[in-house]
Amino acid sequence: MQQSAIAEKLSPEAFAEYLESQEKKSFLRFITCGSVDDGKSTLIGRLLFETKLIFEDQLAAVERDSKKHGTTGEDIDLALLVDGLEAERQQGITIDVAYRFFTTDKRKFIVADTPGHEQYTRNMATGASTADLAVLLVDARHGIQVQTKRHAFLVSLLGIRHVVLAVNKIDLVNFDRAKFDAIREDFDKFARSFDFDTLVAVPISARYGDNVVQKSDRLPWYDGPSLLEHLEEIEVQSDLIERPFRMPVQWVNRPNLDFRGFSGTIATGKIRPGDPVVVAGSGREAKVSKIVTMDGELPEAVASEAVTICLDREIDVSRGDILVPPAHRPEVTDQFAAHIVWMAEEEMFPGRPYLLKIGTRTVTAQVTEIKHRIDVNTFDHLAAKELGLNEVGFCNVSLSEEIAFDPYETNRDTGAFVLIDRLTNATVGAGMVWFALRRATNIHWQALDVSKASRAALKGQKPAVLWFTGLSGSGKSTIANLVEKRLHAQGRHTYILDGDNVRHGLNRDLGFTDADRVENIRRVAETSKLFTEAGMITLVSFISPFRAERRMAREMLAEGEFLEVYIDTPIEICRQRDPKGLYKKADAGELKNFTGVDSPYEAPEHAEISIDTTTGEPEDHAERIVTLLKEHGIID
Repeated sequence: MQQSAIAEKLSPEAFAEYLESQEKKSFLRFITCGSVDDGKSTLIGRLLFETKLIFEDQLAAVERDSKKHGTTGEDIDLALLVDGLEAERQQGITIDVAYRFFTTDKRKFIVADTPGHEQYTRNMATGASTADLAVLLVDARHGIQVQTKRHAFLVSLLGIRHVVLAVNKIDLVNFDRAKFDAIREDFDKFARSFDFDTLVAVPISARYGDNVVQKSDRLPWYDGPSLLEHLEEIEVQSDLIERPFRMPVQWVNRPNLDFRGFSGTIATGKIRPGDPVVVAGSGREAKVSKIVTMDGELPEAVASEAVTICLDREIDVSRGDILVPPAHRPEVTDQFAAHIVWMAEEEMFPGRPYLLKIGTRTVTAQVTEIKHRIDVNTFDHLAAKELGLNEVGFCNVSLSEEIAFDPYETNRDTGAFVLIDRLTNATVGAGMVWFALRRATNIHWQALDVSKASRAALKGQKPAVLWFTGLSGSGKSTIANLVEKRLHAQGRHTYILDGDNVRHGLNRDLGFTDADRVENIRRVAETSKLFTEAGMITLVSFISPFRAERRMAREMLAEGEFLEVYIDTPIEICRQRDPKGLYKKADAGELKNFTGVDSPYEAPEHAEISIDTTTGEPEDHAERIVTLLKEHGIID
C-alpha cells in the first residue's frame, strides 16, 4: 500500500508515527543470481506481488503482456514486472541489472535482478558490488550448473558473505525432499572453499509462491523459514559500525569564511565530537569539533550516514582524502595487487594508462602485470597477457600517486575501485584491492645537478621525440633516416629508435600479440624519455598501432616534447612495396598478428604532421619535418 493511500486513512498523528516507524526500519540490499531461466525475475515479481507494491494499472499491463510475451500459459507471468527491456521480453531472459524496492512491516529492501547469461557477467558483478546478501537460484530439475558455480565464485570474490540457496521450481519435481537435499549437499560441498558467513537453503516455487513469503503446506518436511522470513531476520550490517571509522571526503563545505567542514558518507565505524581523526594520506591530526547535518548537529554519527564534520583546527583536507582514527589507519601505497573484473569489449593490456577511482579519489593508474587469469568455471589460475570481456584476473597495479585503502576483504567501501578509459570516460573494469606491494625502501629518485635543459642548451637545441607511426612499408624508417641525416649535418644531437633494431636487443623477448605490442611501445616510450633527459632529439620509428600507447608515450613527456608524425600511406601502396615480403607471408597465413592484415591499426586523430607518401619525394617529406621542428622551437 502506498503512503498516499495510507495518509488518507490515518489521522495526521498516526501518519507521523507511521513515517517514523518506516524511517527506523533496517535496510537490506540483495541480489538474485544463478543460471539463466532459473526464475530470478519471477521470484522478484512474486515478492513485489505478495508485498502489495504493484499498482492496479501495472498489474493490468503485465496481464496483457503475459499473453504476448509470457511463459506461464494462462497464468500471469510475474517475471515481466522486472524484465522491462523489449529484448528481454522477446528472449525471456534478463540482460540488464534491474533494481526494485519493496518493504514489509519489518524491513526495507532493494533487490537487484542480475543476468544469468555468461556474456553478461559484468552486469552481475555490477549488481553484486553493493549487495549485502545473494539469493542464488537453482532449478530443482537441473541442479547445480556451471553458471551457478560462476556466480557463487563472483559473489564470494565481491565480498558478499551471506547466501541463500533458493532451490526453485520445486513444484516441477513434485516437492521431492530427496531432490532438494541432494542439491543442498552438492552446493555445500562446492562452497566450502568460499568465505560465506551464512548459507541457508530454501525450497521454493516462485511461480506459485510456495515458501517465498509464507511457509507452504505442500512442503511439510521443510522446517526452516520462508525466503522472506529469512531476509527479514538476517543481520548483515551490524559489524559496519564496529569497524574502524572511515569517511571518504566528498566535498569541502565552505559556504562562508566562518564555516569549513568536510562532507561525505561514513563508510564504517562511528564518530563523536571530541574524537581525534587523521587524514589517512598525510597523517595530519585534528579533533572533531562538531558533526553537522541538514537537521542540525549530531552527538554521534555512524556508518551509512551522510554528514559534515568540522575540525578544531585548520589542516589540509581535500576531496578524495579519507578521515580515519589515529590508532586504526588504512594502508597508504602507490602499488597494490588486486582482482579485476574486466567489463570492456576492448582487451586490457598491461602498460596501458587508465583512471582509477577509489572512493572519492581519482588517480592515473596502469596494470603492470597480470599474475594470472581465473577460469571462473574451474577456478584454475591460468597464464595471461591480457584480459577480455567478463574475465577476472589477479593483477599488479601501479598508481601515479599514493592512495589510502583497506584490503577489500576487510572493507568493501575503501577497498573497491573502478578503472575508467581516459578517452571515452567509460568504466572498463571493477577491482578489489587485495594487498599493497612493498617496494624497496632504499630506492629513491636521485637528484642530479646537470638538468635536461642544460644538456640540451649545450647542444643548441631543445629535447624532443619525433614519433613516426604508420603501416609496415609506409616509409617511416626511410623518412626518419633522411630527417636524422639533415639534423646531423646541422650539428644536432640525435638518435633513431627503429622498430626492427630495438627488437634485436631491448625487446627481443617480445612477440607480436596485442599484449606484446603494448609492452613493446611502453619500453620504447620509457627509453625515449631517457633520451630527452639527455637533451637529445629522438626519432622513434615504430608501427605503434594503438592510439592508447601513443597517447601514453606523449603523456610521459613534458608539454611540447612529443611530436607525432603520421606516415599516411594506404595499405594498397604498402602491399605493393612490401620491402621485406611480410604482406605476402601474412596473406598466406604464414605470419600471424600482422598489422593491417589480421591485427588492427588505429590511425592518429591529432598528429602534429601527416605525410602523404603517395605524392612528393621522401627528401621533400623530410624537409617538411625539419621545418616542423623549427616551428616548434626545437631547433632554430
